[in-house]
Amino acid sequence: MESVEFKVEMVGIHEKRLRKSLSKLKGIEKVEVDANSQKVVVTGYAHRNKILKAIRRGGLKADFWSAQNELLNVYSCTASYGSLRFNNSNFF
Repeated sequence: MESVEFKVEMVGIHEKRLRKSLSKLKGIEKVEVDANSQKVVVTGYAHRNKILKAIRRGGLKADFWSAQNELLNVYSCTASYGSLRFNNSNFF
């Protein structure tokens, strides 16, 4: 059994569309969706390219999750809470 991570651009109702498109594939055991970070983890025996194709066929923009996505997610979380502050005098 393999777990594959995807970055899927989602808005509230897209989770239902995502689950519907993945339910048509054989071999998928579990689908975990984190809408805040736009991360989807699919566990099962289906090939990763077939899963990606099924997500895209459902009308969603998707790609495989990468380390760069993780860094962008951490940055966006800290920036949205205001804990990341810049002082212009520190740059020069």
